[in-house]
Amino acid sequence: MTHDSQDQRESLTAVGDAAGLQALISRAARAGQGLPPVERWNPDFCGDLDMEIRQDGTWFYLGTPIGRMPLVQLFSTVLRKDADGKTYLVTPVEKVGIRVVDAPFVAVEMTVTGSGDEQVITFRTNVGDVVEAGPERPMRFVDEDETGGLKPYVLVRGRLEALVARPVMYELVEYGEEVEIDGEQMFAVRSKGAVFPIMPLEKLQRLSA
Repeated sequence: MTHDSQDQRESLTAVGDAAGLQALISRAARAGQGLPPVERWNPDFCGDLDMEIRQDGTWFYLGTPIGRMPLVQLFSTVLRKDADGKTYLVTPVEKVGIRVVDAPFVAVEMTVTGSGDEQVITFRTNVGDVVEAGPERPMRFVDEDETGGLKPYVLVRGRLEALVARPVMYELVEYGEEVEIDGEQMFAVRSKGAVFPIMPLEKLQRLSA
């Protein structure tokens, strides 16, 4: 009963340091028991928190980088992106908004097993998630207008994606192949039987010229 009443009095938005946040989220996430069911929780929105995830995957709280990876991993287990496009930290009793510059996770490593329709591309994120790209975890490729480059993403869970780090992207495109999609020749990669178009083959040839 003491812990329950304490949980009700404390607030994510009221905590002034990362250690306090860790204590609150640990109780909600039940660390070590697997991912909490954040998609099933419907708490009230309690405002925004001064927390930001930068494009390189670094987490900041109150303007200071969070250097402890176990703490970042804990926070990542209670992330949820809602239909409004915003990302939140969610507990059974509270939902607070945070800022995400690009994607909440970064895919920092990949492995490929099998070939053809049996090929499976597996990613590891900066917070330790292991994701097999496929029909349930699709990939998408976005043109980066400011650099003329390409940004690949893979779905991790819910609406949360990982941005594929540039060195990993170079490794990924080595597995690209020519595939006809809806009558158009595309450069694409495949995983778990799904085909993910990267760009039209004509564009690739133009860039390679």
